[in-house]
Amino acid sequence: MKYITIPQLAEMLNVSRITVFRWVKSGKIKASKVGGTWIIDDPDILSTIRGELTDVQKAEIVDAVGKAVEQYGELFRLLSKQ
Repeated sequence: MKYITIPQLAEMLNVSRITVFRWVKSGKIKASKVGGTWIIDDPDILSTIRGELTDVQKAEIVDAVGKAVEQYGELFRLLSKQ
């Protein structure tokens, strides 16, 4: 797995290191501290920041919708007629 440091991500996104550090502290970005260095090990970090869905997240949504239709399909049909 490839790791990205806060300064590397800041450079990639053309934002300050402090901005990235704030994202880490707020939980927007998951990071771990190794020694004195924060590392980001999320391979989909750029997609996460842009608000894009990963393939795994898309599959989870499709699964959840399928379960909802299976459990509440008749209710959905009745509501759509109103």
